[in-house]
Amino acid sequence: MLATQTRSTRLYRPGFAVALLLFAFGSASGQKLPAPEYDSTYYKKYPKQITGRVYLSKKYTSLSLEGKDRLKPMRYRPNTPVTMGVGATYGILTLNVGFPIPFLSRDSKETGRSKYLDLQSHIYATDWLIDLYGQFYKGYHATPRGSASLRPDSFYVRPDVRVNMIGASVYRLLNGERFSYRAAFLQNEWQRKSAGSLLIGGEAYTGVIKGDSALIPNHLDSFYRQHDIDRIRFTEFGPGIGYAYTHVHKENYFVTGSITATGDISFVREFKGKESETRTSISPNLMVRIVAGYNSDNWTFNLAWINSSTNLKGKSSNDQYLISIGSFRLALAKRLTPGKKLKKQLKVIDDLQAPTM
Repeated sequence: MLATQTRSTRLYRPGFAVALLLFAFGSASGQKLPAPEYDSTYYKKYPKQITGRVYLSKKYTSLSLEGKDRLKPMRYRPNTPVTMGVGATYGILTLNVGFPIPFLSRDSKETGRSKYLDLQSHIYATDWLIDLYGQFYKGYHATPRGSASLRPDSFYVRPDVRVNMIGASVYRLLNGERFSYRAAFLQNEWQRKSAGSLLIGGEAYTGVIKGDSALIPNHLDSFYRQHDIDRIRFTEFGPGIGYAYTHVHKENYFVTGSITATGDISFVREFKGKESETRTSISPNLMVRIVAGYNSDNWTFNLAWINSSTNLKGKSSNDQYLISIGSFRLALAKRLTPGKKLKKQLKVIDDLQAPTM
């Protein structure tokens, strides 16, 4: 059985076609598959209950440019809001709907506006972990305040800077019968005993970083070897390995940690106006997930952080470009038993996840 968690945010029209492709890929998880066996002494499933949730979340796709001689990196971040949402999970289907909270978000007068379509779909199956990304951001500012700016009390704002990236990672859980990702991230299962799992798989990404002018401002040219670069195209793919573990305290309290590391083959092309150079190298990338909270038969509460780091090395230097994609989320969820009428409507989902011979 599969569970899909899909998140999308406003409003970047060029990425709409990609959004449909990613949604279709995630929806493909609804095909009938044999039901994997699991050890009910380690975690408990709730196949006939709805998990309803309310949550606060913040997503990001940031960019860092490494400087010379251990100089602090040049960090660009978009202006993304804190979102409040509601959602539900039943069987293989998860749906979340969120709305921005203006008073918890940074004032765009200081950092500029960002236009974005942020798609993060995390598919948690009993034996598989699949992450899909479609990131389309325009409008960044340097952080912290004063960095890269000629005025220490203001932000250096770049409304022209874009980061576009699509990709996926797929990992096999070797101990899915005792370890549950869904207990931590979807709240529709309950990990009652500590357990972990080795992860084996791989990833592939492609994208572009660009600005209307050089990504490094002119007055900082001497500190960054990438100072003339105004565009980077990249493609990476390779194998990965990792480990995930949930520590359970007194059955109800838990901490889940997961890390995967890849050794990607990386193709990076840097542009200086009409001139360009390409470099092929090995890129070590990391994916980290950390969740802590409370779980029981009725209620669950947790705080989660997911972060994927993609390293890029261009021909201009060994100094890296780093793209970080992730989210923070605080969630409160309750398991509910549907009534007779709703059960009939949910039967189509039951049929999709029913085992086949």
